[in-house]
Amino acid sequence: MGTVVDDAASVEFHAFFERHYAELSRLAHLLTGEPDAADDLAADALLALWHRWDRVRAADHPVAYARGVVTNLARTRVRSAVRERRRIALFWSQREERTENPDVAGVIDVQEALRRLPFRKRACVVLRHAFDLSEKDTALALGVSVGTVKSQTSKAMAELQRLLGTRHVPQQVHVAMARTGEAGGRNR
Repeated sequence: MGTVVDDAASVEFHAFFERHYAELSRLAHLLTGEPDAADDLAADALLALWHRWDRVRAADHPVAYARGVVTNLARTRVRSAVRERRRIALFWSQREERTENPDVAGVIDVQEALRRLPFRKRACVVLRHAFDLSEKDTALALGVSVGTVKSQTSKAMAELQRLLGTRHVPQQVHVAMARTGEAGGRNR
């Protein structure tokens, strides 16, 4: 008997999907302004509905619930995009430093060591040492706490010291990143 209910729920959800997918996609497009993301958001919302279908179908207004899910997903996407734009603006608002006669081998060593770090540790090191951001500004740019910036930077610097075999890692990172600013910066 459980399969009959499951089959009935599946048929009912499929009908709901067919009736409301286009509307939910249009809503996502209008909320985000991103036609490419609209279908993904609608699909994500419908997947979330499917996982809670027993509760959704028992609701007075399942379509209103679906619209709420799309709205929440769109809000999250827009907020993420705004945070990303702020991070990019923060990166490029720093003045560029010019260096004559760069130590190419040193720059390559530091870049390779940085690539081996997980993203969050690498981002903390780059923002703190290459862009001279405070712990607070780094935390704001990455959307994490100041404590996370402190711990991730400390762990990353210890790892870089191990990889590079030197005690002067902060200075090396700062110099290497300043030297790569012209080559790998805005002109890409």
